[in-house]
Amino acid sequence: MGHGFSTLLYKEVLRFWKVASQTVAAPVLTSLLYLLIFSHVLEGHVKIHGIAYTAFLIPGLVMMSVLQNAFANSSSSLIQSKVTGNIVFVLLPPISYLEFFLAYVLASVVRGFVVGAGVLLATFWFAPLTFAQPQWIFVFALMGGAILGSLGVIAGIWADKFDQLAAFQNFLIMPLTFLSGVFYSISSLPLFWQHVSHWNPVFYMIDGFRHGFFGVSAASPWLSLAVVGVCLAVLTVFTLNLLKRGYKLRA
Repeated sequence: MGHGFSTLLYKEVLRFWKVASQTVAAPVLTSLLYLLIFSHVLEGHVKIHGIAYTAFLIPGLVMMSVLQNAFANSSSSLIQSKVTGNIVFVLLPPISYLEFFLAYVLASVVRGFVVGAGVLLATFWFAPLTFAQPQWIFVFALMGGAILGSLGVIAGIWADKFDQLAAFQNFLIMPLTFLSGVFYSISSLPLFWQHVSHWNPVFYMIDGFRHGFFGVSAASPWLSLAVVGVCLAVLTVFTLNLLKRGYKLRA
């Protein structure tokens, strides 16, 4: 990797860090509000796998924040560059499409990790958490952030204006994350919707991540790892192919 990669990565990390009140503090506050509302209503009434509801909810909120902010970072950066016309300054330097891809995705992972850590720190004192198998926490956060960062690159390349990007987020990313078991266990759903949930790859990211805290999960962590790994591989190949072709980036 050359200086172009490191410079682009630094630029993407600096871009979100300079407005941390919007890109970091605001998502942390949103997750805290979710926790306050849901835990107030359901704590004492619901236990999942023998885990108090608030403790069950916190890892889901952390992972949801990682995923949503990883997507937001790469997608918003690319669409802003395209709309303002300064994407040319990224494309002109001798940066390979692999370096381009890695810089945007790694910056997305960094933002996801920063926001996720902020959510964990802000909510940690609400309920006792264990770290039964921390390696799963790291692996699923890393791979989940990379997947949503890749989806953000795809959305940013595909969209020509902000409302198209909003449609991508509202009709794909939001339903996948909110219907993945963040706020509930899929075992509480009717059998048909349990089967539907197993077709949602974000469910495996959330479930595997939560397994790292409590050592229990709805699906085997190895199955979750396999599903998430395949999704990451497919999206990586697809995104690299778009960049190699210069789809909607090069005239």
